[in-house]
Amino acid sequence: MKVIFTCGGTAGHVNPALALAGYMKERIPDLEVLFVGTPDGMERRLVAKAGYDYAGIEIASFQRSLKAMGHNLHTARTMITSRREANAILRRFPAHLVVGTGGYASYPIIKAAARRNIPTAVHESNMVPGLTTKLLEGSADVIMVGFEDCRQHYRHPDKVAVTGTPVRGDFFTLSKAEAREKLGLADDKPLVVSFWGSLGASTMNRHMLDFFAREKAESFPFHHIHAVGDRGWDEMERAMTERNLHCPALDVRKYIYDMAVVMRAADLVICRAGASTISELTALGMPAVIVPSPYVTNNHQEKNARILEKHGGAVVLLESEATGERLYEAAAAVVADPMKHKAMAEGMASLGIPDATEQIYRTVMALVK
Repeated sequence: MKVIFTCGGTAGHVNPALALAGYMKERIPDLEVLFVGTPDGMERRLVAKAGYDYAGIEIASFQRSLKAMGHNLHTARTMITSRREANAILRRFPAHLVVGTGGYASYPIIKAAARRNIPTAVHESNMVPGLTTKLLEGSADVIMVGFEDCRQHYRHPDKVAVTGTPVRGDFFTLSKAEAREKLGLADDKPLVVSFWGSLGASTMNRHMLDFFAREKAESFPFHHIHAVGDRGWDEMERAMTERNLHCPALDVRKYIYDMAVVMRAADLVICRAGASTISELTALGMPAVIVPSPYVTNNHQEKNARILEKHGGAVVLLESEATGERLYEAAAAVVADPMKHKAMAEGMASLGIPDATEQIYRTVMALVK
């Protein structure tokens, strides 16, 4: 059996495809896999690291700006050439199934496969469909989404299957007690974990300094692990030294490399509302204080966050109101109140689909059969 996975743009688009590819290879011994993305996108590096074959199609996004006229002319040209490239890939690799997991790179190969009557599936990890998913809704055989509430945003709700979004298996290998032990947390203080993405967010990291100061003033009522991100690390180190904020209860890192262990040990997470993070929070039943990024297309992070808020799993603060003091008050209110914490955990867990990879596998295999 030959399967094409197509994705691009962000790790949140690539990781679900990698999870499904690995899952399918375990169950189909003769499976042949080809990933299709842009020639130089980050997806190529991630796929190469996972050991899969890769084919690139030159395709670009449209930009809503008069200054982007040259870029958009190039994009229009690639829309024409990408169709030829997609057809050439399908001739070389006659797939029995094509699965797209987001990003404009997935558009040409899914359209080409649909024209050839090859079964096609699209997975949308955000609450509302992105532009590529909207464009492919009429062509794909099925649209897979994370939550039942997502169905309302599609013109063809009968095509929508609620599967969840895959979460790495190592998030479930340790119990909470084992994870805390691995982190060296020997007391019964709660653990708060905060991060703003791999690159960080300068405004939010500055607010975190005030958060740390409030923790210190309150004699550190909880353990705290914070990931600064690459861009803000040097500035954070200087500011913490100047304000004398270093303390054993406060573990400030550039990155959280052992994210599965840290998330499993946590009692509360403070974060953005990217699709991968949302899937992890819901799968773990993890209460959260969420500050959606205001810098994303179609404001999809706030829409992601609001569904968690609606079901009682998250407190949502917009970036314009998320000062260090307000973040601290919101976090402390959750970890200091066992009943509130329990209710939020149950609300978050009600949205989780821990076996999302299995659900997606069954959905796409039904198309082939």
